[in-house]
Amino acid sequence: MNIMDFNVKKLAADAGTFLSRAVQFTEEKLGQAEKTELDAHLENLLSKAECTKQWTEKIMKQTEVLLQPNPNARIEEFVYEKLDRKAPSRLNNPELLGQYMIDAGNEFGPGTAYGNALIKCGETQKRIGAADRELMQTAAINFLTPLRNFIEGDYKTISKERKLLQNKRLDLDAAKARSKKARAAEAKAAQLNSSRHEGDNIMSDQELRITQSEFDRQAEITRLLLEGISSTHAHHLRCLNDFVEAQMTYYAQCYQYMLDLQKQLGSFPSNFLSNNNQSLSSVQNVSTPSVSESTPLPVAGNSVVTSGFTELKASSGSRKARVLYDYDAANSSELSLLADEVITVYSVLGMDSDWLMGERGTQKGKVPITYLELLN
Repeated sequence: MNIMDFNVKKLAADAGTFLSRAVQFTEEKLGQAEKTELDAHLENLLSKAECTKQWTEKIMKQTEVLLQPNPNARIEEFVYEKLDRKAPSRLNNPELLGQYMIDAGNEFGPGTAYGNALIKCGETQKRIGAADRELMQTAAINFLTPLRNFIEGDYKTISKERKLLQNKRLDLDAAKARSKKARAAEAKAAQLNSSRHEGDNIMSDQELRITQSEFDRQAEITRLLLEGISSTHAHHLRCLNDFVEAQMTYYAQCYQYMLDLQKQLGSFPSNFLSNNNQSLSSVQNVSTPSVSESTPLPVAGNSVVTSGFTELKASSGSRKARVLYDYDAANSSELSLLADEVITVYSVLGMDSDWLMGERGTQKGKVPITYLELLN
């Protein structure tokens, strides 16, 4: 037989089958043809598989959003994954914030209270960023990958076999329709004492048996695949437990990091907080300023000079002092101060009684004593 003839015949047969299925499907939609219904168990399995697919996709996509909120970064990672290439390593949001804090702290001066606190906060943020990166990697391997494998693997196989089942059902129903027509024609021919339709009826019955057998076999294959959804649920449950454990580890690490940071920083002194509140109140009530009795405000004059400052001025030594309030230098001879930082102070001969000389690293300048608290 000529190969070309065989291909043409096969193409014609495939076209005839496709046309027959299309006609059957259209007539069913129009209510002009009967439809073979699947058994209840198989329908339930199909519904369960479709429900599993839809919710798995939603959970997978939202987990990706949770782990990587930046949509551009998600698209980039997806493209690199499809190209089977490793995405370039970049700082995540906590790591980037941490780096900014560290750079700012170094710029302001590690010896200042604010600069030192920024550096400590930045280091903690970078540790949180590392924990965040580890969570993403663990969740991707133990949770997202199994979900994606189901959507792109198992469910695609189920969809393929389900489509084949649909085609076999259409073939069966088309064969049933032809068999029904052949029987009706045979009955009419019998009334007319004619046997010309007997051969058509035999062929229709044979076609019906073949299509019924193929449909039953495909229904069994589909049913076996669909019954594996229960195993899929059990597997996804284990993956979910792994994801929860990874999250628990991540949040425990973050909590410990922040707890350690809080201990390093200590709480803000009450007089610093009071000074901030007083500043806000002064801005909001410019015409009628009100001062809390418990809020210590810097007051110029010798009456506030404590015995410690008196002794320091009388000696030629130096002491450590903690800054009580922020102070902006009025000119280049003065030193700006940040609340809660610790500086070195000493007296200079001939200096005004309300001022001391302050040093912070290589920086030096006059500071008002009412902004200071001498340390032991």
